[in-house]
Amino acid sequence: MSSGARVQAVGRKYRGQRRRAGVLRRVLPGLGVLVAGAALAVYAAGGVSAQTWSVRQSPVSCATPAAGQPNGKQWPAEPGLSIDQAAGYTATLDTNCGTITVALDAARAPRTVNSFVFLAAEQYFDHTRCHRLTTQGIYVLQCGDPTAAGTGGPGYRFPDENLPGATYPAGTLAMANAGPNTNGSQFFLVYQDTQLPPNYTPFGRVVDGLNILTGIAAAGVRDGSGDGAPSNDVVLNAVTTARN
Repeated sequence: MSSGARVQAVGRKYRGQRRRAGVLRRVLPGLGVLVAGAALAVYAAGGVSAQTWSVRQSPVSCATPAAGQPNGKQWPAEPGLSIDQAAGYTATLDTNCGTITVALDAARAPRTVNSFVFLAAEQYFDHTRCHRLTTQGIYVLQCGDPTAAGTGGPGYRFPDENLPGATYPAGTLAMANAGPNTNGSQFFLVYQDTQLPPNYTPFGRVVDGLNILTGIAAAGVRDGSGDGAPSNDVVLNAVTTARN
């Protein structure tokens, strides 16, 4: 991916803050309005009621990451569709801070889920760092870049999906991007209800481990700002998927 995938905030408060290249700050361009108010009632991808979560908790304790380096594989084109769109799929993110389990929405975002399942099977996400945490205005942890710089990707891009009416309550799993139809490998996990324009493909929801995300967020950003590398060194030791 030549330019960083990102989630971009557009509110007045955020516009006045320092911006960085690469992730949410450069990760989801257009990742928009910074106000996270009352819980958004329905998760667009799954129609599941959302709870309001707060990061006012003790930081999670993170272990030393498993030994290994990202494989950084590259492909010239998006993988062919091989998942069953009528089936349920689960992703398990084994991080050094705890395990996060996500229900993937193959029915509403088949190409996105297909790519995620493919990359997980190729061990593409293994040993990658979650390179960006935002704790002001928008509340997300961004992962999926083997370079940990906000500019990496698998060599291919694919179109947006499931955008009409998309919302981003706590627990949402969505794609980071560098503009319309530029999805690659970078994704973000929403740990507290966040208002964004419907520009980022939602393709799953956290069903277990949201407390891990809020614990990571409670530790804050390494440089003390509201947008940057997490204070904890958050690493995806392994990411696996399974058909339910």
